[in-house]
Amino acid sequence: MLNTQDFLQNCPVEVWPGHYAVAKAKYVPDTFIAVFRDRPEITVVTKEKALNDDWVLAAERNWRILSFRVTLPFELVGFLAVVAQVLAEAQISIFALSAYSTDRLLIKQGDLSEAIRILQSLGCVVKETS
Repeated sequence: MLNTQDFLQNCPVEVWPGHYAVAKAKYVPDTFIAVFRDRPEITVVTKEKALNDDWVLAAERNWRILSFRVTLPFELVGFLAVVAQVLAEAQISIFALSAYSTDRLLIKQGDLSEAIRILQSLGCVVKETS
């Protein structure tokens, strides 16, 4: 059985530069980072500066993206749950994105320092990129 703590220990976490937004869209431009199409809405993650009234219905701004730079096997159970739980205990809201082999979290700018401290307490090695 795989142990979540084994993956958290020394897990590199990369904080993306810039600020991002989560928006409900009318259609899907080519510049989006992530797109979720679900009846009855389209949700996108994009750089804040890409937001405009042509396609945005509503937006939540000032998010930072943290990428867990470790390949997570599909058999691993609870990786994101462990991270989400400790952040929830600190009253830090997250917007989670999962890709094929790893996870990303969007954290509000005002919570970033505390989130980094918490991830470091789990054993993660956090670095901001430029």
